[in-house]
Amino acid sequence: MKFDIIVIGAGSGGLSMGLSMHELGFSVLLIDKSEDSIGGECLNNGCIPSKALIHASKIIHQAKESQKFGLQVSNRVSMTEVMNYVNERQERIRKHENAEYYRKQGINVVIGTAKFVGKDAVQVGETVYHGKKIAIATGSQPRKLKIPGVENVAYYDNENIFTLKEVPETVLFIGAGPISMELGQVFRRLGAEVIMVEMLDRILINEAPEIAQVVYERSLDDGVQFHFGYKAVAFRDANTVVIENKDQQQITLNFNAVVVGIGREVSTKQLDLQRAGIETDEKDAIKLDSYLRTTNKNISVVGDAAQSLMFSHGAEHQATLIISNFFTPIKKKLNYDNFSWVTFTEPEVATFGLTEKQLKERNISYEKLALDFTDDDRAITSDYQSGKLVLYIKNGMFGFSDAKLLGGSMVAPNAGEIFQELVLARSADIGIKSLFDKIYAYPTGSRVNKTIVINKYTKALTPWMKKILKLLY
Repeated sequence: MKFDIIVIGAGSGGLSMGLSMHELGFSVLLIDKSEDSIGGECLNNGCIPSKALIHASKIIHQAKESQKFGLQVSNRVSMTEVMNYVNERQERIRKHENAEYYRKQGINVVIGTAKFVGKDAVQVGETVYHGKKIAIATGSQPRKLKIPGVENVAYYDNENIFTLKEVPETVLFIGAGPISMELGQVFRRLGAEVIMVEMLDRILINEAPEIAQVVYERSLDDGVQFHFGYKAVAFRDANTVVIENKDQQQITLNFNAVVVGIGREVSTKQLDLQRAGIETDEKDAIKLDSYLRTTNKNISVVGDAAQSLMFSHGAEHQATLIISNFFTPIKKKLNYDNFSWVTFTEPEVATFGLTEKQLKERNISYEKLALDFTDDDRAITSDYQSGKLVLYIKNGMFGFSDAKLLGGSMVAPNAGEIFQELVLARSADIGIKSLFDKIYAYPTGSRVNKTIVINKYTKALTPWMKKILKLLY
């Protein structure tokens, strides 16, 4: 059997490739290892269940916070009901992300383990399928903790954390990255004691330090405990871990469950890549060019398997690039300069464009603007004065008046929604004067996007400019 395109993996990247090519009128074969894994990491044990769990924990936290206004609530939480909510939200989405649904749309779906048997051939079971183009979208898995005694503890990562039936008394988190920080806040709000162990000196290492600091301080206020500069070296028993710093000083911690968030890894050995003429590097990562093509130019890689930015919307971005390049002689290279992401902690962290680290590495001149929300009226009324906005700008030919956004970060409730116009200004190369000219309803949270620009304009007014304004007046 021959298809215009074969897609191996039905997660965010694979579905973006397969559904788009089907809509464009091409014959598509979508392969996934099981019925239950369709939808990929995001639907089954990533974005969707975690955000539903965050939503539930936020409501519980707000109920507890309402006691300051006289409302009396019980401190008992039913983990069963919480997980029922999470599962019900997954099933709503699964109604239009399953094999039978896609088959009704006219897409060919095969369930089973795929492997290459030729440069344009993939075998599943006893059947061989041929594709003019093939996309590898096999995703990634959470990296496992490998230390003595780990087999004896209640061990969780994002693949099985949503199977919990009750809230553990004390949860130990190994790593303080986005997943750990999101879930750590969740379990603290559900009533657990939470301990974070992080090898580095702070949380959310990929975020601007002053932005991550706000989340850290909020977590401290919520009662989360942190041990920076330490790594777990051994589990003494089912409830005890030994952690050690670089000076070999050790601390013993007690817990009831351990959640591991130490990154993700990609495995493609089961694909028999060499039979398709696909080369790998010394770390067994697939060699890719700037267009996400393998050494077999008719086979591309999309999503986590490409081992770049591991986000669902990153996979969508990659799929758009690959498909666009199918139809144009002038190929576009992969570029993340306009990429954005959100960490759904409380408060949320939203980042877009180039980071300060990237700007320095590329020797790009920039100016840094910063705004604390201490005096913002909406922040005062809604109690998030600790919020911050940081922008990196590049002045234009006429200085600040035609400056452009290079990137930035915001930390605030709903930051992922508030910063969308900043993302648009960056991706569309719109000058920041557009933020100054825009009329913002009062008192909306997004007014901070204009305030930070007004503050810059005000500071840019030199004495001689003020004299000219007085003469004109």
